[in-house]
Amino acid sequence: MLFHLVPLDDWLRTPERPYAPASLDEEGFVHCSADETVVLAVADAFYREVAGPLMVLLIDEALLRAEVRWEAAEPAPPPGVAEGTSFPHVYGPVERSAVTGMLEVVRDPNGRPLGLTAWS
Repeated sequence: MLFHLVPLDDWLRTPERPYAPASLDEEGFVHCSADETVVLAVADAFYREVAGPLMVLLIDEALLRAEVRWEAAEPAPPPGVAEGTSFPHVYGPVERSAVTGMLEVVRDPNGRPLGLTAWS
């Protein structure tokens, strides 16, 4: 299972089309994480200022048409993630049928992630 952070509004923007965040155009891939610990470190490093619900898409790698490459973070992984940790990068849009679940990032008033919870 791959974990991908996304503001809820971004996920809901075009439900009839495969999911293609800005990073796909800008960097050529969709950023993902391998587990809850890493996705929470990424949320803490890069998503504290995001307004509204912050979601984690649970993506079944076997259901993707796009290639997934496990690569090092450039220039370095976020604080709390060990050097040498590989991140899954999806080199194409994510079919919505490959998203098998969604969790919400529980955050404190300063935007720091506290954990993940089921989303309803």
